[in-house]
Amino acid sequence: MATPDFILRLREKIGTDPLWLTGVTAVVLRGEGATQEVLLCRRADNAKVTPVTGIVDPGEQPAVAAVREVLEEADVVAEAETLVWVNALPPMVYGNGDQAQYLDLTFRCRYVSGEPRPADGENVEVFWRRVDELGAQDDLGADMRERIRTAVTGEARARFEV
Repeated sequence: MATPDFILRLREKIGTDPLWLTGVTAVVLRGEGATQEVLLCRRADNAKVTPVTGIVDPGEQPAVAAVREVLEEADVVAEAETLVWVNALPPMVYGNGDQAQYLDLTFRCRYVSGEPRPADGENVEVFWRRVDELGAQDDLGADMRERIRTAVTGEARARFEV
């Protein structure tokens, strides 16, 4: 994941100390019913498969960040439909020692246009996969699978962990 400039500036001041950051997951869906597909990316840094994810810039609306990340990472135009899950992720330590913890806001997004491709170097592959065909072969972690499931179920209210 490319590190945003505002985080690099913070790191100059605080070193590797923990940062609390707001992240977004954009679960982009197209189609309906049995043929519904989800947009997935194979990340360049760890080869894991995920929906589009990213960091909210200072002052940016989270839904706008989700849509921006989809365009930047996958060259796909999407529309954020609803916030489906608010979830504090576990603390993490990057290879360089930087510590972070994310408040993830997962959005269900509707596909508008574009052919998916790795657009900014963060991913090596971007592709559609039928939701009913998601399986272990997709290298999706349980947490990403749950974000997709929550978005697909289309519950009327956002899910909150308590």
